[in-house]
Amino acid sequence: MILEIWTPPENCQVVAIPLFTERASCGFPSPAQDYVEAELDLNEYCIRRRSSTFFVRAIGNSMRDIGLHSGDLLVVDKAEKPQHGDIVIAEINGEFTVKRLLLRPRPALQAMNPDYRTLYPDPEQLQIFGVVTHFVHRTRENG
Repeated sequence: MILEIWTPPENCQVVAIPLFTERASCGFPSPAQDYVEAELDLNEYCIRRRSSTFFVRAIGNSMRDIGLHSGDLLVVDKAEKPQHGDIVIAEINGEFTVKRLLLRPRPALQAMNPDYRTLYPDPEQLQIFGVVTHFVHRTRENG
């Protein structure tokens, strides 16, 4: 697997986009409201620590059942302490993978697709490179 890594620029331009107080219903539509609650900068929303954050492009479909698809952009923070249930970037036998980290009853890397098996790496060999804090999934191709 080729790992494409990007880091956020130190001095990036703030692009504030309106954030509406009315939430978008996923059931029945509600009347639209034209009231802007605040402005949202996605850099501020997605990145807590610039110096420890990087971006990775996902390849493959082992995590599709949580809505993570091949080509999605992952926001990864290498300063976050991995916890049980986190989605992480891990290295196993010289290859990088994105999986759900299970710490109990024993360390495991769980795929979120039944077509892939759960991995049980040697805890001494398991290296976590960062915790996935967000991912960006396109719903429409550019064109």
